[in-house]
Amino acid sequence: MTPLYPIPLTLNDGTATDFGRFEGKVVLVVNVASNCGFTPQYAGLEALYEKFRDRGFEVLGVPCNQFAGQEPGSDSDIAEFCERNFGVTFALTVKADVRGRNQHPLYGELTKFKTGLLPGLVKWNFEKFLVSRHGEVVGRFAPTVEPDSAEIIDAIEKELG
Repeated sequence: MTPLYPIPLTLNDGTATDFGRFEGKVVLVVNVASNCGFTPQYAGLEALYEKFRDRGFEVLGVPCNQFAGQEPGSDSDIAEFCERNFGVTFALTVKADVRGRNQHPLYGELTKFKTGLLPGLVKWNFEKFLVSRHGEVVGRFAPTVEPDSAEIIDAIEKELG
């Protein structure tokens, strides 16, 4: 079994679950923030979700306040902001640390995936990790890579088959 599936998650509405809820699906995990220059990427993430969800694709947003305090709100504030401004319907977790002493275990596993320019720790908001249907990290994309980029769409389509 992949080490990702048993990792506990708490969704933004307080629902306790684990990453295994995505078993058999392709997932783009993104650390998100409401007051970041990349925040408009929420629209692109929602568009990706709408485009591919019927084929077994999910987006998981993980709000994080570790980068310049750009996610200061409460979990309910974050959910309302995302819905009101971007029509977000994909899953969001409660706010979590993606690096450091209190790093969420999901990010402990995700950041083991090394690729090109992005080895190790998450560097900023809106870094993206693509997880295969088998729970393996198969891609990692910088915050500057837009959700609608050919790079991300091609990787998702390859995993969806």
